[in-house]
Amino acid sequence: MFDPTVFDNLKVVLEGAVYDMDSEGQLQVIGRTDRIELSAMSRFYAIKFILPEQKDTWAELRLWADTEDLAGEIMELGSVTLGCHMQPVFFKYVRDPVADCPRIEQLVTEIWGRHVGQTQRISTIYGQADALPLNEISVHFMRRFGEEVIQDLPQMLEHMLIMLKQL
Repeated sequence: MFDPTVFDNLKVVLEGAVYDMDSEGQLQVIGRTDRIELSAMSRFYAIKFILPEQKDTWAELRLWADTEDLAGEIMELGSVTLGCHMQPVFFKYVRDPVADCPRIEQLVTEIWGRHVGQTQRISTIYGQADALPLNEISVHFMRRFGEEVIQDLPQMLEHMLIMLKQL
């Protein structure tokens, strides 16, 4: 009999929670990625959404399990910490990165706490001088997630909505 992995279980619950919020009008799903990397035997899932009234800022919640994560669980290896990785990522066009990025850094700390890491990556398109730079803001958790966080996924999504509203 097939026993779903931690990744599979988290993905199903996460996807259901996001689509419930979509049907309630709290957010709007604008994209989804569900990838199996056969050469490395890893899994990746991401769901991208916006606030209905705010089209220029969006979020993506990423979930992935590496070869070690999946193999350790399937083979029941006691030496591997079971779970997968989860990462909220936000995208926002910024007018002045030098002024905006420190404010965004403070906002991430206020919403997610000091125990998380964060990265901001600014990108522009060469040759389009009038285009605003895009800031990709990533929140990094320093641990793997197991099925014990399933009941916390709605709270994670609420934090993401708060972040989107404040951005």
